[in-house]
Amino acid sequence: MPTLFPADRVFLIAGPCQLEGHELNLRVAEHLARLGERVPGGVVFKASFDKANRSNPGAARGPGLQEGLERLARVKAETGLPVLTDVHLPEQCAPAAEVVDVLQIPAFLCRQTDLLEAAGATGLPVNVKKGQWMHPEGMRGAVRKVRSAAPTATEVAVTERGTFFGYGDLVVDMRAFARLRAACDAPVIFDATHSVQRPGQGAEGASGGAREFIPPLVYAAMAAGADGLFLETHPDPDCAPSDGPNMVPLDRLDDLVLRAVDVWQQVRR
Repeated sequence: MPTLFPADRVFLIAGPCQLEGHELNLRVAEHLARLGERVPGGVVFKASFDKANRSNPGAARGPGLQEGLERLARVKAETGLPVLTDVHLPEQCAPAAEVVDVLQIPAFLCRQTDLLEAAGATGLPVNVKKGQWMHPEGMRGAVRKVRSAAPTATEVAVTERGTFFGYGDLVVDMRAFARLRAACDAPVIFDATHSVQRPGQGAEGASGGAREFIPPLVYAAMAAGADGLFLETHPDPDCAPSDGPNMVPLDRLDDLVLRAVDVWQQVRR
């Protein structure tokens, strides 16, 4: 398989927050496959089989491991896109690795040694999201844990997704991309959609968001040195089961991504 986190070609990880029915999953994935022809480093489809870190006990979580992997396998088979999903427990890593192409460590779990090592042990590429409370250099240990457990050299990327500011907002320090790359010796991804999340600020304590700030943050991150983008997208975000307020509407995705690619290319000439 070609490199999924190239350092010399901007790449995109995108998809709905959580796996839904096959029709919606495939609709988004087919759109991404077409868009991927215009993204130099390619596109990875992402969706979660379990949103295990919701604040509210009744929040939608997704189809679960077995059904979720079956849905991801269908997306992969029908579109040819590589697929990514989150893992929350060490025992999820091996079965997920039989289906997906990339394992992702959620930000809240970026210091969980057993999980990081189990992900690394699969030999798959691993994307580790930086905790919302951590400074860039603090991610060095997380990457070392993944690499130390890998049977051979494996791809590892680190994702910046904002840092808590007060109780209900996140900020993005544009210096973080260079600092993360230097500390971790790994490609750095910008998660623009979770960076505009407002935890607990939505209806009945759900996560809110400010998606109007996604484009300027994306362009700034591309200029500041991010190697790739992470964007959650949905045909109708306001009706999505989770993270709707901070997802990009699918019909606005192409313009955003192609402008970002242009900025990335301009600053690297």
